[in-house]
Amino acid sequence: MLFKKALSLRIAQLCFEKSISINRLAEMSTIPTSTLRDIVNCKVANPSSTVIYQVCKTLKISLEEFYNSPLFNFDNLED
Repeated sequence: MLFKKALSLRIAQLCFEKSISINRLAEMSTIPTSTLRDIVNCKVANPSSTVIYQVCKTLKISLEEFYNSPLFNFDNLED
């Protein structure tokens, strides 16, 4: 799977676990809703690390926890 797809799935997974919508995450994080929606819909090839950091900060998880998912195993990602 492509890295952008892994990011999309991870954000959706975390929102599900925290029982919040993508729109609510955008509101809480001050990330523009359109930006977050584009990431979740795989329209952004390379989201900034600042956006991922803001998602983590808002969800009260570390970057390590964000990327600590089988989605990001090299065997599961393609170039």
